[in-house]
Amino acid sequence: MSPERYAKILHVLKHRQPDLTVVVDQVHKPHNISAIIRTCDAVGVGHVHAVWPEDDALFRVLRRQAKGAERWVEVHHHNRIQDVGADLKGRGFTLVAAHLSDRAVPYRDVDWTQPIALIMGQEREGMTEEAAELADVHAIIPMLGMVESYNVSVAAAIMLAEAQRQRQAKGMYDAPRLPREEYEALRFRWVHPLIARYCDEHGKPYPPLDEQGELLDRHSWRQ
Repeated sequence: MSPERYAKILHVLKHRQPDLTVVVDQVHKPHNISAIIRTCDAVGVGHVHAVWPEDDALFRVLRRQAKGAERWVEVHHHNRIQDVGADLKGRGFTLVAAHLSDRAVPYRDVDWTQPIALIMGQEREGMTEEAAELADVHAIIPMLGMVESYNVSVAAAIMLAEAQRQRQAKGMYDAPRLPREEYEALRFRWVHPLIARYCDEHGKPYPPLDEQGELLDRHSWRQ
């Protein structure tokens, strides 16, 4: 790996935001899911939660739309919005649903510097009742035209861009925020994906790396 590539990986890890995530609730069009994942990578979101009732139905990532972002953003599948919602709330996240309702507020009025999980509803039907009820906040993007909503991936990008703006203003991108263990695990997986896959498949710990991302003792590890 070139020094430039390694520096890019460290730069990305430095800016990851562990307390900002996205939940796609039954979004079923692959190009929308892929576009959301691509935006997540761009603003430092490392985890996306995909809710779909069936494990093998309709959820896949199109590499052309994601531009390889699926390699850098971990996607977690869930069968029920209630499960992922309860888990995120238990970890201190505020659930913000992109949803038009009587209690909805403009998205710029949301404090995106707190731990937030942004919930995006499906393309045709919008937010499910279960997701709307779970959400702590409903947020909308004010619109001035005849149409009533943005495409789901566009809406996610607009809101995540606001989250990035607020967090940058508060200095939340200035220093690494990932837990050290997660930082080191991702550094290893991204720098040495083949070795990481071997270790994962065989239940072995990742060998230590030096400051340049190289194995400290490559010869002993190969033996």
